[in-house]
This record gives sequence, structure tokens and C-alpha cells, in this order.
Amino acid sequence: MSESGSQEPRGAANGNGPAARAPIPPVGNKVTVVLGAQWGDEGKGKVVDLLAQDADMVCRCQGGNNAGHTVVVDSVEYDFHLLPSGIINPNVTAFIGNGVVIHLPGLFEEAEKNERKGKGLIEWEKRLVISDRAHIVFDFHQAVDGVQEQQRQEQAGKNLGTTKKGIGPVYSAKAARSGLRICDLLADFTQFSERSVYKSLAQQYKAMYPTLEIDTEGELDRLKDYGQRIKPMVKDGVHFMHEALHGPPKKILVEGANAALLDIDFGTYPFVTSSNCTVGGVCTGLGMPPQNVGNVYGVVKAYTTRVGIGAFPSEQSNEVGELLQTRGKEVGVTTGRKRRCGWLDLVLLKYAHMINGFTALALTKLDILDVLPEIKVGTSYKVDGKTIPHFPANQEVLQHVEVQYETLPGWKSDTSAARSFEELPENARNYVRYIEEQVGVPVKWIGVGKSRESIIQMF
Repeated sequence: MSESGSQEPRGAANGNGPAARAPIPPVGNKVTVVLGAQWGDEGKGKVVDLLAQDADMVCRCQGGNNAGHTVVVDSVEYDFHLLPSGIINPNVTAFIGNGVVIHLPGLFEEAEKNERKGKGLIEWEKRLVISDRAHIVFDFHQAVDGVQEQQRQEQAGKNLGTTKKGIGPVYSAKAARSGLRICDLLADFTQFSERSVYKSLAQQYKAMYPTLEIDTEGELDRLKDYGQRIKPMVKDGVHFMHEALHGPPKKILVEGANAALLDIDFGTYPFVTSSNCTVGGVCTGLGMPPQNVGNVYGVVKAYTTRVGIGAFPSEQSNEVGELLQTRGKEVGVTTGRKRRCGWLDLVLLKYAHMINGFTALALTKLDILDVLPEIKVGTSYKVDGKTIPHFPANQEVLQHVEVQYETLPGWKSDTSAARSFEELPENARNYVRYIEEQVGVPVKWIGVGKSRESIIQMF
């Protein structure tokens, strides 16, 4: 206290006033996020490939090899499931974050398959970084996935339509705190194997599913080899991401797997995936703060598709759906299953925007609609004759909503050669503008074909 009884300002030095506060650290680099806005298969790989040509780093934040991205380069089609599809750019560092679940044999099979297709994956092992906190998908997780699907079919008469890649079981193990991570595999393999950490987990599943066959020793031998192969790629993911965000300026791209309506919290539960594939999953799956999220681009097909079972209000189980399936070559990259097809659903798209806050949209496969004389768009849902203001959470309600459609004129001409918005037919331009006005989000890209060149950039 001073003689007058007043207290000196904290941090004052030699009577020169309060000491300067520590400088507030800069936000750092912003990441660009690409997310699916429907039930997946919207063409995210193509948008990521476009943006990755100018990126320094491309990240996967969630999911496993149950998702599939297709990229076409020089007429060669590359399929990605675990690897970030942006890795096809030889100048990109690819990062698999802690939110991803990794089946190591699947990772190497995928890389080697794409390597054989040409010069697409140049020195990929030197450019891939894997978070040490990512959980491991074991072969028995995949076997359990199949058994669970069979049990659902036998007990309830229907299953969830999973890819049987073990994604649900490994995320369940993660939530139950019985999972094993990349850091466990690399820290002490003796403890991992001989002291029964892995074997204990395998026995838990064996006890739950007595018919399950598990080759414990065989998988351990393979895991030891894979562990040695990935060791140079593994880093502390949080530190790695922090350095990327706060180091020299970088263009960082995040590619989401699956899509908004497959999100474990916000999707059409229970017919969903087991991870958060909306924008919140970017932060938790990479270990980065929300302030570093920049543009969030939603990828939406010019119509709607869905693989597997579950409610699909705008589905067309008729000649329209068949035409969309045939023209769009709507077959799942991972499963090979035909996709169900229907009209564009704006209720669904607005709901996805509420959750993700899209800054712009990429509208893909516009050319598939070229032959239609008229095009319908779902604009609202009715339940018991009353329009509802929201997207229903309950599947029974969603199964029985009455979709209200707006009918727009088609353009009946080929759009595949268009490379500017002005080159599109007037009714095609009107279709794009209608979507923008209804959703309240600008369309930044329009896809009119499979190749890199078949895309129109609006701004």
C-alpha cells in the first residue's frame, strides 16, 4: 500500500505504470473444410482434388475405410478410403488425425492399389503423417461387424446396412475405453502382445460372440510388421497440427468422410456412421481450436442419393430414380451397392447448413439432369397434413413425411462441355440460382462431368 492507502497497480515497474500484458497469440492459419451435405457420395473427392492442387496440407479428421472418395486424373480413376485423397498432389503433406480409425492392412492395400494405377501417389510414405492417438481397427472388429449385422437381420428382420469394415465396433471400443491406439502399438510391442493387452480385447469379443474366429497370433505378427512400416509416419498429432497452424503460412485443407445425414448425432439415426462427420468433428478429430476453422464448403449432388437402408423422403422408386442411377453410375465406391436415387431435398440441405454453417456450396453432377424435361425439388415436409418447420429426428416420422415439391423446367441439352456459368442453358442457370436462393448459400462450383476439367468455378 502507498502512504495514502492506495494500492500500486499490479505489475507496475518503477512508477512507470502497469507492466504490458503478454501479447495475445495470433489465431494462425485457417483451415478450409470440405463436407458432404447429404448422405455421402456427393463428389467430395473431386472438390478436394481441385482445392488440393494449391494446398500444402490435406487432413482426414474422422471415419475409417468405410468411406470412399474417387478422383479422376488424366483419365485414371483413383479410389481413396483411408488416405486423404489430396495426397495425389505430390507437393501435399497428408495427415490422418486422431478421429480416424485405421485398419492398417487396408491402408497399405489402398496405397499399393493406387500406386499401380500410375504416378498418382509419388513417395506417399514420405508425405503421410499419422496421429499417434488414432484408434486401430483390428480384423476381429470387422468380423464382429458382420456378426452384428447378421444378428440384427435375424432378430429384427433388418440390419443397418454397414460396410462391415469394423467401424462401429472400433468406435464402440473407443467409447468404452477398451480400444487400442497407434501409440500403444508403437510404444512397447511386448506389452501390446505378450502381456495380453491385445489378447484381452480379443477375448472380450470372443466371450460376447462365441462363434467368432480370431487368428490372434497371425494378426499380431502382421501388426508388428505394419507397426515398423508406419513408425516413421507417426507423430504426436496435437503438436503436429499446432505447428502447422502457427508456423509459416500454409494452405490447409480438411476433407470430411461420410456426410451430414450420416453423422452419429445429427444424421438419420440409427442408420448413420459412428463418427461426427459435421464441422464439429474437424476440431475433435484433428486436435485444433474452432477459431482456426475458415471456409466450410458443403458438397451437394444436384439430386439426392443414399446407400443402404433408412428413411429417404425424396426417393424415386420409379423410372426417374432408375434414370438417375443409370446416368449417374450410382454405385458405392466401398461396397459396390447400387445407390437409391431421388430428387434434390432442400429441407435436408437447409438442415445440414444449420449444423455446419456452409460458406459456399459445390453442386455436383448437374449434367446427370440434362435429359429431364422437368425437375422436381423437395421444398417442405408435411406430417398429418401440417407443414413442419424442422427436419425430424425420429425415423418413423421421417419415413412417413409427405414431401412438397416445386417443379422447375429442365433444359434438355448437354452441359458437359460448359466451362463457365454463362455457357449453361438458361434453365440450368435458373436451377442453380433457385438452390442458392432457397438455402441462402452461394454456389461456388458446379460439376458437369467426372474429370478435373469438368467443373465451373463461379467466384
